[in-house]
This record gives sequence, C-alpha cells and structure tokens, in this order.
Amino acid sequence: MFMSLLAAAPASAAVWNTCDQWGTTNLNGYTLYNNIWGASAGSQCTLANSGTGWGVWADHPETSGIKSYPNSTKSINKSIDSLAWLTSDYDVSVPSSGAYNTAYDIWDTDHDYEIMLWVNHNGAVGPLGSYQGNARVGGHNWNVFKGTNGSNEVFSFLRTTGSTSGTVDVNAVLHWIAHTKGWMSGSETICDVQFGYGISSSPGGQTRQRSRGPLPR
Repeated sequence: MFMSLLAAAPASAAVWNTCDQWGTTNLNGYTLYNNIWGASAGSQCTLANSGTGWGVWADHPETSGIKSYPNSTKSINKSIDSLAWLTSDYDVSVPSSGAYNTAYDIWDTDHDYEIMLWVNHNGAVGPLGSYQGNARVGGHNWNVFKGTNGSNEVFSFLRTTGSTSGTVDVNAVLHWIAHTKGWMSGSETICDVQFGYGISSSPGGQTRQRSRGPLPR
C-alpha cells in the first residue's frame, strides 16, 4: 500500500526499502531510519528513491504515545556560533486521520538539548513542557514550549498554522534559543538535523511522503 515518491516510480522501483524496526541506509549524504522505537508499536515500512525523496507506511494502534520517528538525517557538526547559514526546504503529503507530527528534530553532540520544529500535526499529539509564548523566527510563527524528558532539555516550536511545504531558517531558530533566550550556549555543537514523522497512531495503514529539497542547504 505504498504511494510513489516524487510521483515518479512505484514502490517496487524504490532504490531502498525496509520494514525492519531499526532499518537504516545512507543515500546522497543523508541517513534514512525506519526507527520504530515505541513499546506498543505496530508495523511500519520506509522506502526511498533518494536521501530526500522517501515515504513511510505505518499501521500503529490508537493508543497514546509516539510509536516511531521515521526520518532522514543530515550531519552538521558545527557550533551554533560558527554556522553562517542552515536552512531547509520541506514538501510533504500527510493523511487526514491518525495522530502524528511532521517535525525537524535537532540534536547537539552530547544530546543535552533537543530542538523540535513541528511544521504540522494531527490528532492527539502534543509537545513536552510548558508554554513559553509565541515567536516569529526562522520564517514562521511558532508556539514555543520548554521542558525536559529527564535526559535532556527539549525546546519545541509548533507552527501556529500547519504547513505541508516551505522553508525554515534553522540557523535563526538556533540563534534565537542561544542568544535571544539564553537557553543554551552558542558554543554548543549541532550534531544532526533530522526531518520525519513522529507517529502516534495510524490505524488500518496510512502513508506519508517527503519529496523535496535537501535538508540543510
């Protein structure tokens, strides 16, 4: 029940696909993960034509909690203050039912900080932490949340109006966190920028696609 990626080829023609829980591969400088990490997850498969042209089919039960985060990852390995620019294009298709977010997940090298940028979401999903107010940064309006999961601090930015395509100035968001709010140091090294789907439920099997642009450019 896969949909074609980039409106180009059927699933059988994908250059890579996996239904393994931790299935992973490297394509065009990106690392793709199937990444089914939730305890009560169902089944899920990811396929790709390229590092940024990929999709996922998932059938997860209607229970609470994120079950998986299939994603494409780009390694950065530069400090916030040394980044001259870091932007990303996204263009996705998503189902109208189920519970999920479409989000960037950004990590420092020590995993002391996690920055999540939700460009859209649906159903019973919500961010960790307490509401910090609204901010216009990185080209979008966000509702900002700050909290901790016990292992690291989490800063979540939820786009006030969901979007399936656009550009995010990730560097501007990082500088806002470090220098406008002082929530982390500008000397922190950003390890990975990930983009994918945090899926809580997708009963009966649903398909999501990512299909445009490099992650950082």
